[in-house]
Amino acid sequence: MNRRTLLQMSVAAAVLPGLPMYAQDQGALTHEAFLYTYPMVKNYLTLYQYALEPGGKQYKGPLNTLSSIARVYTPQDTAIITPNSDTPYSFMVMDLRAEPLVLSLPAIEADRYYSAQIVDLYTHNVDYLGTRVDGNGGGDFMIAGPGWQGEAPAGIKRVVRIPTDLGLVVIRTQLFAPDDIGKVEAVQAGYKAQALSAFAGTPAPAPAPAIDWPVIDDDRMLTDFWPLATFLLQFAPPLEWEGPLRDSFATLGLQAGTAWPPASLNADQVARMRDLVRPTEQEIRAEVAHLTDSAKLFGTPEFMKGRYMDRAAAAQGGIYGNTAQEALYVIYNLDAAGKPLDGKAHRYALRFAADALPPVAAFWSITMYDMARQLLVDNPIDRYLINSPMLPGLKRDETGGIVLHLQAESPGAEQEASWLPAPAEGFYAVMRLYLPKPEALDGQWKAPTIEVVG
Repeated sequence: MNRRTLLQMSVAAAVLPGLPMYAQDQGALTHEAFLYTYPMVKNYLTLYQYALEPGGKQYKGPLNTLSSIARVYTPQDTAIITPNSDTPYSFMVMDLRAEPLVLSLPAIEADRYYSAQIVDLYTHNVDYLGTRVDGNGGGDFMIAGPGWQGEAPAGIKRVVRIPTDLGLVVIRTQLFAPDDIGKVEAVQAGYKAQALSAFAGTPAPAPAPAIDWPVIDDDRMLTDFWPLATFLLQFAPPLEWEGPLRDSFATLGLQAGTAWPPASLNADQVARMRDLVRPTEQEIRAEVAHLTDSAKLFGTPEFMKGRYMDRAAAAQGGIYGNTAQEALYVIYNLDAAGKPLDGKAHRYALRFAADALPPVAAFWSITMYDMARQLLVDNPIDRYLINSPMLPGLKRDETGGIVLHLQAESPGAEQEASWLPAPAEGFYAVMRLYLPKPEALDGQWKAPTIEVVG
């Protein structure tokens, strides 16, 4: 019986009564627990760097403080893998234990896209604010955690409830062109976050208990995986359909807020659990290598119900990816012949027919990443993507179509406007369709393949 079969059986046991197999097989249960908690630990890696590591290279500001970056991401931004470089970001790491937060968005022009993605500790996209859901009229929105009981005060446009005490808000503001950055900065200046008591003018509640936040980095994420996972479970109450699964994790010593390993586990059990970490992480990476789009990778808790491998693969391959209705991702790991993309061995082309550009209500882009680090690719022209606002400057062929050149060396001055620089090593590319039209979501529109041209 392979790991995938065990996983499917254990998920079934977790969501259907009368199937206790996973609880009787420590290997299968440990595998399941790793997939379940991996996105949480991966998420914490970013939350820690952004809000809990003052002085760190990726630090943005304290908990419950909104921080905006008036530029697009570059290869020097390393806290988030597979980042976009289309939309300057604003971030807020949330601790909702004491009281809700109120996030205010300004009204903006009708043709500019913006969105506030609200992510829980599990990495579910719980909800969105902004263009797609609320329009561009702005407003005051309340974000509340699982322990809050109360009524929203007057003036709140909408309440979002998230199922975990910790979470993240990711705001994306569309940049039309480099000389548009001043207008983006003006929009970002209108974003505001405050505690509910400050918004309502009421006495603040008692602060939440102080937390000794454990240190995490890329290495500790695996070497200290189980202690980190156990620590994080205290901030993530079980979803209503996950009670039996979470109860079963207690046999592995994974009990919310306790130290791991507990005395109840013998040395052999502890060793087996630790030994499973790296192979299962490699299994997740192998899953990511075969992904072709994001349609089933990101969504609400209900949408992702029981799909723990999908959630883990999403966290490993592109954490904080959007729900498909917000932005659909086409993932290019392979060329048209099914071979891995290699900028040292080949030159590539991505061809769009004149009538087959990505169908979107906002904009589209294609972005380059190196395979080893999953980050943007440093290059001599500082170009990390080609997107739809650049269409007027792209060279068209005799049929009106567009050919993008994905390669390590320049294709020459005449074609350089259509050059997306690749590393001289393994790479992948991601096409993003912001506010995809129905024909993109239902499969009527087919994304072109990447062809070897040299």
